Amino acid sequence: MLILVTNDDGIQSPGIHSLAEGLRTVGEVVVVAPDRERSAVGHALTLQSPLRAEELRPGWFAVDGTPTDCVNLGIHGLLERRPDLVVSGINRGGNLGDDITYSGTVAAAMEATLMGVPAFAISLVDGPYPLEAFFPAVGIAVRLSHLLQERNLPPDTFFNVNVPKEHSGEVLLTRQGKRRYGELVVEKEDPRGRKYYWIGGGESGFDDEPGTDFHAVARGHVSVTPLHLDLTNYRALGQLSSWGLEELGQTD
Repeated sequence: MLILVTNDDGIQSPGIHSLAEGLRTVGEVVVVAPDRERSAVGHALTLQSPLRAEELRPGWFAVDGTPTDCVNLGIHGLLERRPDLVVSGINRGGNLGDDITYSGTVAAAMEATLMGVPAFAISLVDGPYPLEAFFPAVGIAVRLSHLLQERNLPPDTFFNVNVPKEHSGEVLLTRQGKRRYGELVVEKEDPRGRKYYWIGGGESGFDDEPGTDFHAVARGHVSVTPLHLDLTNYRALGQLSSWGLEELGQTD
């Protein structure tokens, strides 16, 4: 089994080192990851400049691009053959609820799925993040990788996994939860009197609904959420069919 490992925390992150080491018990591992932290870049793809990949040591490539770039370049350029699995992580901090739309970690697994390669993203919810803190999540990743050797994911589907640092040992199949965002922009002033801003500096919470990823990890359980590529809101199709949208194409 050939496993492509990536992340959005950068190739020097302890999370990717512990993940790669653990997955060597499953198969051959090649790491293709950003050369620096690229958190919250979402599904960004570099199109306006060339990419460079430096092989730091055999099987470890640092790319001056996004996690999506890394998966694309790994599959189509750097690996000698198509990987059997892509694993993205282990992220420092949870990727829960609406936050997954920003996550480079989750986007890397999405990119692999777009290319027809089974994938999952895995995150460690709680800090601090010394190397040994990632070991429980490594165990989950190894066991899930073994399972994906035996089972086929549904079409266009990948897993988003969130692991509390001290989890209960229970793994729950969950749905995406809902984040409650607070004041997201913090305004400050520099010594010269000019204003500057930090995005994401406020407090935020979540809806504690049973069955969601938030509900699971808040109780110390591992959350495994199946995500899929089709973003169509099927529940809204019936309601929107009465809007007369087809008339927008008519001219007076």
